[in-house]
Amino acid sequence: MVDGVEGITLNNGVVMPAVGLGVYRSAPEETVDAIVHALRAGYRLIDTATVYGNEREVGEAIAGSGLPRSDVFVTTKLWISDFGRDEALRAFDISMEKLGLDVLDLYLLHFPVPSSFDRTVEAYQAAEMLLGEGRVRAIGVSNFRAGHLERLAAESSVVPAVNQVELHPFFSQREMRETHARLGIATQSWSPIGGVLVYDANDPDTATRLLDYPVITGMATRLGRTPAQVVLRWHLQHGLSPIPKSVNPERIAGNIAVFDFALSDDDMAALDGLDRGARGGPDPNEFDLAFFEQKLAAQT
Repeated sequence: MVDGVEGITLNNGVVMPAVGLGVYRSAPEETVDAIVHALRAGYRLIDTATVYGNEREVGEAIAGSGLPRSDVFVTTKLWISDFGRDEALRAFDISMEKLGLDVLDLYLLHFPVPSSFDRTVEAYQAAEMLLGEGRVRAIGVSNFRAGHLERLAAESSVVPAVNQVELHPFFSQREMRETHARLGIATQSWSPIGGVLVYDANDPDTATRLLDYPVITGMATRLGRTPAQVVLRWHLQHGLSPIPKSVNPERIAGNIAVFDFALSDDDMAALDGLDRGARGGPDPNEFDLAFFEQKLAAQT
């Protein structure tokens, strides 16, 4: 346990809280209040990234929380425009200045870039240096597929502690989870309650909303829980680390109130059966700066 929140022991012995608050798509002006509410509700893991544009607000909220620094686990991610050894080290320093931290708990590479994987490797080797210097407590990756992990392992010495991937009942990534288990990598779930299926959909008005799905709403009614709590409990019982995003105080509090009930084997099987095998977010095999810029242009 980590201050009353279940923890996951990473492959280097560092304990990471099992549930965290993600701040992707949280506007800077909303981020401080969201984190204040989260810390009061019992969260002890905050997940941000350079590209989110709110690292400074994350640092401000943590500094003003009154909690000892050691009580809050902070993750940030290196953006792909800063891949390369020297670029990664400079970007890390900028992130740390914004966060106002001396030591980071977890540093992730945000995406692999298959079209220039040599720079991906150089960035990870820079993270290995930071780990060796004690400037980070654990390092890992995000959105890496099995082939990317294999290529990285061939040119690095530290097994990633975490791989943060899109994961929810409609895209449960069973094979990826099995790969992680074999390699000793913790699986962290972004978009754990299916938000990506709406905000990344071609037409959000007609998108499939996971939390409205009858199997989930029916289970929630029977258990006296919210649909989000049911799905987050599914993650935990699979040994995953979900990082739901919200700026709503009631939802923030509800999303961590998931340690006082359990789903039955039949419930877990029913949720497992929702898997469609299709991701809602971008395919890491196709991701690079040009792809990202095209996505941004399409959203504006």
